[in-house]
Amino acid sequence: MSDAPAATAVAAVGRGPLGTLRRRLIAWYVATFVAVLALLFGGLYLAIRHQVIVDLDSSLADATAELERAARIREMEAGATGNVVDAVDELHIPERALYLLDDAGRAVKPPRVDAWIRAAAVGAPPAGRLDVDHEAGDDHTLRLHAERFALGSGQRMIAVAVADKVELEDNYAELIVAFGSASLFAVVLVTGAVWLLLRQSTAPVERNIAHMRRFMADAAHELRTPITVLRSSAEVALQQPREAEEYVAALARIEGESRRMGRIVEDLLTLARADAGERPIERERVFLDDVTLDAAGAARTLADAKGVELSVDEFEEAAVDGDATLLRQLVMILLDNAVKFTPRGGHVRVRVGDDAGRPTLVVADDGVGVPPEQRPHVFERFWRGDEAHHRAEGGGAQGAGLGLAIARWITTAHGGDIHLDAAPAGGTVVRVSLPAPEGVSSP
Repeated sequence: MSDAPAATAVAAVGRGPLGTLRRRLIAWYVATFVAVLALLFGGLYLAIRHQVIVDLDSSLADATAELERAARIREMEAGATGNVVDAVDELHIPERALYLLDDAGRAVKPPRVDAWIRAAAVGAPPAGRLDVDHEAGDDHTLRLHAERFALGSGQRMIAVAVADKVELEDNYAELIVAFGSASLFAVVLVTGAVWLLLRQSTAPVERNIAHMRRFMADAAHELRTPITVLRSSAEVALQQPREAEEYVAALARIEGESRRMGRIVEDLLTLARADAGERPIERERVFLDDVTLDAAGAARTLADAKGVELSVDEFEEAAVDGDATLLRQLVMILLDNAVKFTPRGGHVRVRVGDDAGRPTLVVADDGVGVPPEQRPHVFERFWRGDEAHHRAEGGGAQGAGLGLAIARWITTAHGGDIHLDAAPAGGTVVRVSLPAPEGVSSP
């Protein structure tokens, strides 16, 4: 099978229920992240707002303390309480309005004070401080801090400092803009990261689902042909009374298609068990050369019937740790394929030996071969190239395209590698390399 149908199948899965689940997961992840950001922003905003107000009150308290200190200094320098009002004129604190009132709330400096300031100042406790907010209109809120104090002469005064809280609002606006921009960037970043993470994590599932759908579709397609032949043969045989020879011919066709369908079902069962891990690999010391000789003896009957010569060119002892039954099946699949796709009068050669310390099996035929663009797909399930179809039709070979897929699974399960290449003189060469058993060193 080509890459295009596989990619199409995966894309279809991504648009199906799995794609819907992925989008829902992304939505849940992003919604949760946004909720966490909202809670974090709310808590941070309240904390900073409280801290800024505390800092503002502290600044106003420092301003009134400076006003009190300056008033006492001027009182001592002038030697009279009447000159203390000059302290306000000499004291300038940026963005802070300073007021000095007597104990009754009458303005001392400046001479005119707003009524709300006088009322707030009078409300200051005798030995304490007062902090109040005043709505000044135009979305402005003034913060007032008032303290009562006594001069050296014993005269009671009230020091007042006022600031516009608009600076707090400016800080809040800057905070909101900065945090909002960072949050938006974080949401976009998290959304992209979650999408990539879910895409990576669900990709194997998508591939498995696509593979399963493709497998089921291919299996249904392969089984449909023998089932159709079975039904058609039976229907034709039952349409009218026939001679015994015709019934025998119909039963022969039915028997042949039943055998073919049985092989397909058996191969499907083998691959299904392999995928599910239900086919354990029994490890024991096996000699690949003995397994190959046994399989070659059985395959020679097929080769003789096809008019193909089967020979073992090189033969060396090659020990492996593996499953003898599966290894024999592997060799039989390779020999069966080679014989099937080699024309009458052709030659299939088998070699068993040691290659760089690894037991190696090589099966070469001098048939038409597999085009280079089709070689990457020869071990895929149900794959049969155009040339394979042509040779199958011409030579009477039939198959479902499962043999090499099973061969690859057996090789991989034993920790080996299997490759298919073109023979120098034409044809196909399949090379199986298996790991050497433990405790056996290469020659």
